[in-house]
Amino acid sequence: MSKVFDFSGNNGFMFQNPKESSPFLSLGGHVDVYFPPRKRSRVTAPFIVSEDPKEQPSIEVLPDECLFEIFRRLPGDEERSICAFVSKRWLMLLSSICADEICSSVAQAVEPEIVSCCTKADESAKPKEKAESVDLNDEECVDVDPQGCLSRCLEGKKATDVRLAAISVGTASRGGLGKLSIRGNSCTRRLTDAGLKAVSRGCPSLRALSLWNVSSVGDEGLSAIATGCRSLEKIDLSHCPAITDKAMIAVAMNCPNLRSVTVESCAYIGDESLKALGRYCPNLESITLKNCALVGDQGIAGLFSSAGHILTKANLQGLNITDVSLAVIGHYGSAMTDLSLVGLHNVNERGFWVMGKGQGLKKLRSLSIASCQGVTDAGLEAIGKGSPDLKVFSLRRSALVSDNGVVSFARAASSLESLKLDETHRITQCGVFGILASCGGKLKALALSNCLGLKDSNFGFPLNSICMSLRSLAIHNCPGFGDSGLSMLGQLCTKLTHVELHGLEGVTDAGLMPLVQSTEAGLAKVNLSGCINLTDNVVAKIASLHGETLEVLNLERCSGISNVSLMSIATNCSVLRELDVSGCRVTDSGVALLARAEQLSLQVLSLEGCSLVSDKSLSSLKMLGATLVGLNIQLCHGISSAAVTMLLEQLWRCDILS
Repeated sequence: MSKVFDFSGNNGFMFQNPKESSPFLSLGGHVDVYFPPRKRSRVTAPFIVSEDPKEQPSIEVLPDECLFEIFRRLPGDEERSICAFVSKRWLMLLSSICADEICSSVAQAVEPEIVSCCTKADESAKPKEKAESVDLNDEECVDVDPQGCLSRCLEGKKATDVRLAAISVGTASRGGLGKLSIRGNSCTRRLTDAGLKAVSRGCPSLRALSLWNVSSVGDEGLSAIATGCRSLEKIDLSHCPAITDKAMIAVAMNCPNLRSVTVESCAYIGDESLKALGRYCPNLESITLKNCALVGDQGIAGLFSSAGHILTKANLQGLNITDVSLAVIGHYGSAMTDLSLVGLHNVNERGFWVMGKGQGLKKLRSLSIASCQGVTDAGLEAIGKGSPDLKVFSLRRSALVSDNGVVSFARAASSLESLKLDETHRITQCGVFGILASCGGKLKALALSNCLGLKDSNFGFPLNSICMSLRSLAIHNCPGFGDSGLSMLGQLCTKLTHVELHGLEGVTDAGLMPLVQSTEAGLAKVNLSGCINLTDNVVAKIASLHGETLEVLNLERCSGISNVSLMSIATNCSVLRELDVSGCRVTDSGVALLARAEQLSLQVLSLEGCSLVSDKSLSSLKMLGATLVGLNIQLCHGISSAAVTMLLEQLWRCDILS
C-alpha cells in the first residue's frame, strides 16, 4: 500500500486510500504527496521523498588499509596525535605505523584535505568510542625526569594496550617515551603483546623498560621492543612467566647499548640468555639475577668469561649455582666493584675460598653475603686477602663464621671502612674488640644487629688499641650486650659522632656515661630507642657536652625520660633538628619548655604515645610550628580531635600525623 505524506504542517498521514482525495500528486507506485489548495502554486517540479534518508559520506567507511595509507601521509607527529583522539580504531591504526613507514614526500599535497576530514571525524565520533581513547596531551600522564627524559609508570588496571598505544602516539611529537614502567597485578587483564608492539613502533628512543608481575606479555612483545628500541640501556623483568630465553636473546642481539639487566622470578629465562648477554652486549655494567631456576653454572660462566672485564655490579640471589660459578667470578671479575651473594645454598666453603684466591677481584669495593651457609672463616679470610680495595662489607645469617674469621678478615682487608654483622651468632664481644684492634686504622662504621653471641664479659683489653677512625657505632637488638661492653667501647672509640643503641635493655646510665664523656669529636646523631633503663641523667649529660653539635636525638620508648630531659635539651641544644620522645613521660610543661627555647629550631618532633600531653600544649605546638615540617601526635589521647583540626588548619606547612 502506498503512503501519503502531508506537507501542510499537520504531521502525519491524511488518508490511507489515495482515491479519496483529488489534490494529490502521484510520484509513483509507493509515494503520494498532498498539497493544500493555494492561490499560487510554489511547486514547479515534483518532490521525490525517500522513505530512508541517504547517509552522509564518512571517512569511517574506508577500510583499515586505506586509513593506514592516509595516516602515514600526514605531515607530522602532531597531526597524527590529533587523529588519535577520534576513536579507538584510529588510535590503534596510528600506533601500528613504524617510523620508516611514514611518507613525508607527498604530505604537503594532501594535508588540507586530510586535516579537514580528521576534524570532521573528530566532531562526529561516537561518545562511546571516544571514551575508550586516552587523553594524549594530559601532562599528568607523562613525567619528565631530571635528565629531560619522558617517563611513564602504569599500574594495575591502567596498564592496557590502548593506553600504551596512546602514549606511543602522543609522545611522538616530543621525541618519544624514554622510560616505561609497568607494574601489574590481578587487575591487569587488558595488556598483551600488542601494547609493547605499539611502544616499539612509536618510541624508538626508549632507554629503560620495567615489567613487573605481567603474565600476559610474552616473547612476541619483548622481541618487538628489542627490534624497535635499539637504544635500550636498562631492562627490568620481574615475575614475567611468559617471557623466555628467546626474547632475552633478541634483546641482547639488538640492543648493544644495554647497560643494566635485572631478572627476577622468571621461570623460563636461564643460561642461554646470560650467554647471549655476555656475547652481544659490550657495554653491560650491571646484572641482577634473583630466583631464576634455569640459571646455573653454565650461564654464569658464559656471562663472566665474556663480559667480566666490563661488569661492575652483580647481584646473585636464590640461584642453583655451585662453587664453579664463584670460581669464575673470582677469576674473571676484574672490573667488579659491587657484589652481592644471597641465598646460594649449593655453594660450599671451597667456592668462597677459590673466589678469594682467584685474584680477579682487585677492584671490589662493596661485598654483601647473606644466607650462604658455605661461607666459613677460611673463605672469609681468603676474600679479605683477595680484595685489597674492599671498603664496605656486610655479612648476614652465616652460622659458621666465628671471631677468628671476622678478625682475620678485618686484618686482611686493609682498606675496610664499613662492617655490618647481622645474625652472626658465633661472634662474641671478644671478636668485636678484635675487629677494632685489627682494622688498620681505617674502619669508620661498625654495625651489629641481632647477634645473640654478644654478651658482657669482664676481660682486660689493651688501651693502646684505640680505634681513632671509628665515627659510627650501631648496635641493634643484641640482648646480651650491656654496660661492660659499652663502657669498653667508649674507651676504645673516642671519635664517635653517630651512636645508635636500639633495644638494648641491659644498658644503663653507668654503661653509656663513659662513652658520652670520652667522645671528643662531638655527637651529631644519637639513637637510644628502646633502652628502657636509661634516665634523665644521661640525657642531661649528652645535652651539656654535645649540645652544640647534636642534630638528631631519638629517645623513643625510653620510659625513664621525663620533662627534666626536655629542659636540658631546651637549654643546651642549639642545632637540634629532630627530636623523638615517643612513649616517654613528658607532659604539657615539657612541650612548653621546648616552645620557649629561643635557640631551638626543631624541624621534626614526635610525641607519639605521650598520653600526658593534652590540649594545653596547643599554643606551644603552634609556636614550634614556625619551624616544624613534621609533627607526630598519634596515640596522644589527651589531645582532642578539635585541637587536631585546629593544628591542621594553622600549621598547614607542617606534615602532621594524628
